[in-house]
Amino acid sequence: MFGIGMPELIIILVIILVIFGAGKLPEIGRGIGEAIRNFRKSSTEPPEIDVTPKKEEKPVEKKD
Repeated sequence: MFGIGMPELIIILVIILVIFGAGKLPEIGRGIGEAIRNFRKSSTEPPEIDVTPKKEEKPVEKKD
């Protein structure tokens, strides 16, 4: 997997644990999960269509 083995992953996780602490890890995981979910959702959904009416310009009446 991208040249990263199990020992490297363990070292990375220990560093993250030391930096953020055990209390923040669930919050960080939840944020990453939501970001991935939103990315997948936005890449599979068709673009939204704007159905708001545009402002109509009133024709200028000429006075003679």
